[in-house]
Amino acid sequence: MEIATGLMTLKEFLKLPETKPASEYIEGEIIPKPLPKIKHSRLQSKACNEINQVTETPKIAYAFPELRCTFGGRSIVPDIAVLLWEQIQFDDSGEPVDDVRIAPYWAIEILSPQQSSNRVTRKIIHCLQHNCQLGWLIDPDDRF
Repeated sequence: MEIATGLMTLKEFLKLPETKPASEYIEGEIIPKPLPKIKHSRLQSKACNEINQVTETPKIAYAFPELRCTFGGRSIVPDIAVLLWEQIQFDDSGEPVDDVRIAPYWAIEILSPQQSSNRVTRKIIHCLQHNCQLGWLIDPDDRF
């Protein structure tokens, strides 16, 4: 589902309050993300936990669910954004800084039934074109 917004700038979009579910800014349009269902949420939670179990303590990386990343003229919210430890900015009290203005190191998207796989793939390609090193598209309905 798309909401027609005219020609909104990225700067204008970033001044808007956050929505639930999150909305993304892609090529002047505000596109709401679909609400995740149980399979999607479970995969997202398990993947974040597994990644963080391996990467957090040695300060290699951290997986964030639904983290807004603004870069390359877009503001997107990957289902999972993995940032290398050195990509995470910390404030004076040691807490991560909220605004992420770079592509994640690894972007993971979990396909929802109402999503276009082509649109989600284009989002991953945008990440890869802006220094993201790895992009995954997971379809919860695929079985091997």
